[in-house]
Amino acid sequence: MGSKNKLKRFKENATFKNVVQPKREEIEGGSFPLKGRWNSHFGNDNPIVLELGCGKGEYTIGLAQMHPQMNFIGVDIKGARLWRGAKTALENNMGNVAFLRTQIELIDQLFEENEVTEIWITFPDPQIKYKRTKHRMTNEVFLKKYEHILIDQGVVHLKTDSEFMHGYTLGLLQGIQREVIYANHDVYKNEGSPMEVLAIQTFYEKQYLERGKPITYIKFRVN
Repeated sequence: MGSKNKLKRFKENATFKNVVQPKREEIEGGSFPLKGRWNSHFGNDNPIVLELGCGKGEYTIGLAQMHPQMNFIGVDIKGARLWRGAKTALENNMGNVAFLRTQIELIDQLFEENEVTEIWITFPDPQIKYKRTKHRMTNEVFLKKYEHILIDQGVVHLKTDSEFMHGYTLGLLQGIQREVIYANHDVYKNEGSPMEVLAIQTFYEKQYLERGKPITYIKFRVN
């Protein structure tokens, strides 16, 4: 994507009513106004679901279409990517969709305790190198952040093409004694996966499937 196109999308994001772009100092200073009040953004008290590392927002959009009685927020730092999902939501008058441009590590400072019902993590970078473990989105530090913002018995969904990420997460959950509700190492060959896992495919997922890579999925609790 050319720099001019990126700049155009950044400017459009600033005009989109469904895109929230807080400054880091605002978040860390505790002055972010939507923390604990996200339902005011949607104008209802419906459950809130996050997609972390949403990219172009395919899952955020797909889930919102399947569950209009819930609110969905796609979270990503790359504004030029989430622009696509935000524009699609506006074009289709999807009032239950929003996008939040921020770093994932700040997520517990953007949502209040017990404010989120579910979290989806779709095709994250597995950060295979040991030195990158701290950036792995299912490491113990991130899981504690998710535990803080999730309601009691709230769930996390991990869908990935990385067998390493799948195995790492299962091992960690077992080690810290968290409940694994469902796990599947090849969702399109083995029966039993939820409809949301099979019915929605991201841009990158389609590429992985064309190359014959199995898609894995875990549904688990962190509290």
